[in-house]
Amino acid sequence: MSRSVSRTFAWLLGCLGLLSACVTINIYFPAAAAEKAADQIIREVWQEQPDGHSAPPISPPDQGRRETPETNRLAWRNGLLDFVLPAAQAQANINIDTPAINQLKNSMAQRYRQLAPFYDNGAVGLTRDGLLAVRDLNAAPLNQRNALKQLVNQENKDRRALYTEIAKANGHPEWEGDIRATFARQWISNARSGWWYQGKSGWTQK
Repeated sequence: MSRSVSRTFAWLLGCLGLLSACVTINIYFPAAAAEKAADQIIREVWQEQPDGHSAPPISPPDQGRRETPETNRLAWRNGLLDFVLPAAQAQANINIDTPAINQLKNSMAQRYRQLAPFYDNGAVGLTRDGLLAVRDLNAAPLNQRNALKQLVNQENKDRRALYTEIAKANGHPEWEGDIRATFARQWISNARSGWWYQGKSGWTQK
């Protein structure tokens, strides 16, 4: 009996150690989740749909599986881990669903309708720091140039606020720089063919 208690106690200590490790890991910036969140927001702002992929088929339940003491013990352990570790697991995601973030997305999506022609003709380009810049003012009609400058300023104001709000929404204001860098890459990655962006050697057409 004492040996069984000792084994259970040792296992519980191992679970606590695992929990501690998970919490420690999660203080780091979740880059993959941030890229996924950035792609989602960018598609919504630019009003584009992701490439469609069929979902994998759902495997039917195993009708012939029988419960045994071993399977019951494993199920109990897995259930305990699910109870102990939900907060740590949740940290793998990036929260982008807040009123402030949604308002910024809507504002940027509305503005995109006005900016789209300037993306297409090269008047504006995506910068390496996650913002938008007037690349070639001469590509815009003379009577639209002042309006274009205002649109770019408003867009950059919203983008800066978006990066700040995402960091705040996830309880890590210090992530703002990482979030901005992630968006900088993903804006360019999601850009249409023919749009301009800032590369290492200057302006480049995609």
